[in-house]
This record gives sequence, structure tokens and C-alpha cells, in this order.
Amino acid sequence: MNSYTIGQAARLLGVSPDTARRWADAGRVATHRDDSGHRVIDGRDLAAFSVELAKSGSGEEEAASTSVRNAFPGIVTAIKLGDVAAQVEIQAGPHRLVSLLTREAVEELGLEVGMRATARVKSTNVHIDRT
Repeated sequence: MNSYTIGQAARLLGVSPDTARRWADAGRVATHRDDSGHRVIDGRDLAAFSVELAKSGSGEEEAASTSVRNAFPGIVTAIKLGDVAAQVEIQAGPHRLVSLLTREAVEELGLEVGMRATARVKSTNVHIDRT
């Protein structure tokens, strides 16, 4: 059976380790000690909690009006502008996402390196939302 450390669970849930630790301390997700004495979460418990969390919504951010479900909130790390096209890179946790879009779209969104943005992935397309 799979077990996850608090840090691993946090990465899977898309939250900080402190948030995952607070949830465990509050009893929202069950933990136990492994053979090394580390606090871990059973894989089945984590899976059930992640479904519960998704249904309840985190309430931390306003939901975007979009049909695209695979959202990667992150930070813009690079923008390469051409005459017509542009390339935008976003680092979202361990994921580096690159989107090719029009220069006009980048300018309308006011995208700049260092700002928060969300990459939304649908099939082979990456959509960028300014957040």
C-alpha cells in the first residue's frame, strides 16, 4: 500500500506543506507513523481527501470562468515577443509550461516576467489566464 509524507501529499494536492500539516493536525486527513517515525498519509486516505477537497473547493481563489479544467497556477518566467507571435513560459511548481500565442494576446493580458498567471491545458493547447 502507498503512503505519502506530508510534503509529498502537499505537492499532490497543490498546497504548501504547512497547509497539509495543518489539515493533518486538525484531523481532516488521517496520518500515522512509518517505521522511521515520519508522519505519513495512507494513499487511499489521501485519494479520498483529494476528491473531498475538490468537491468542496479550496475557497482561496476565485474560480475562473472557463471550460478548461487542467489549471497550472504559477509565475511567468520568460516572454519572447516576435512581430506577430509570442512565447510565454510559466513555472507552476515542478512543471514548466510553454505557450505559443499572439503578441497581441500577451499585450492585452499585460503579461510580464515575475507576475502570477495560470496556464490552462486542454488537449494540445495551453491557454494563459492572468491571475
